[in-house]
Amino acid sequence: MNARAAMRFVLRSLSRFAVLLLLASIIIFLLLRAVPGDPARVALGVTATDEAVAALSAQLGTDRPLHTQYLEWVGGLATGDFGVSLASRTDITPTVVERAGVSLTLTVLAMAASMAIAVPLGVYLSQRENRADGAIVAALTQVGIVVPSFLVGILAVGLFSLRLGWLPANGWGTPSHVVLPVLALTLVQAAILTRYVRGAVVEEMGKDYVRTARAKGASTSTALYRHAVKNAALSVLTVTGIQLSSLIVGAVVIERVFAIPGLGTMLLDAVANRDLTTVQTVLMLLVAFTLVVNLVVDVLYAVIDPRIRRKA
Repeated sequence: MNARAAMRFVLRSLSRFAVLLLLASIIIFLLLRAVPGDPARVALGVTATDEAVAALSAQLGTDRPLHTQYLEWVGGLATGDFGVSLASRTDITPTVVERAGVSLTLTVLAMAASMAIAVPLGVYLSQRENRADGAIVAALTQVGIVVPSFLVGILAVGLFSLRLGWLPANGWGTPSHVVLPVLALTLVQAAILTRYVRGAVVEEMGKDYVRTARAKGASTSTALYRHAVKNAALSVLTVTGIQLSSLIVGAVVIERVFAIPGLGTMLLDAVANRDLTTVQTVLMLLVAFTLVVNLVVDVLYAVIDPRIRRKA
């Protein structure tokens, strides 16, 4: 029974993922097509002749009906063909794949570092919030929440690159290039996740099953680590998925600050050049990443929590 319920839940999650992905692709495509101006004329410049604009429109397919353009674009995405840049008139597939690897590396490293800091610090804070050291940690996490990651990045460059000369200020390709951008993303995300972990653990410690364990002779540490932390992981998992989705958005700005050749930099350059093909493809990849993260969180939640399977 549990296995069938879990399978139904997974199939339902996959169906929702497919529908949301389809709706996102339609919305992105139509919104970008609503931007005024002919993409071919923008690519060629205001001095281009009508014949040259018509020839480029035919070459790029922008003169075809909207439904035809949409189907060709979606079909290309499904087969790994991300299209041709309106600005450079070259295939963007190799560049997108390379840039996606850079952004994914930056995001995964930042999230892993954030969790490594937030989980033990949040558990510690849940037990020490009424002490002086706990108050200091809580204040630091509040500061980390309100300070944007790009400002942390700028301050880190000023300190570790310009003043101390320990790390490069920008670029990508060596381990030393990774440290400052990951640090900028990690400090903000770790502060947010620490607050969530602390709140989840405090909530679990106040529940009846923890009080029952204490009444039966379990020590505070046993009740904390064997019961409260384990159950708090469920709510923290959901928050982690949300924060991972927001982290990829924060990485867009960080990539610009540190001149990292990722999807964020590619997106901003494409917007500046009004390269609609590149913009819609990169946006779709970012949306797909967010939906995949949510799908994985849903499935993991069902695997960890049997109540979800029973509801399914």
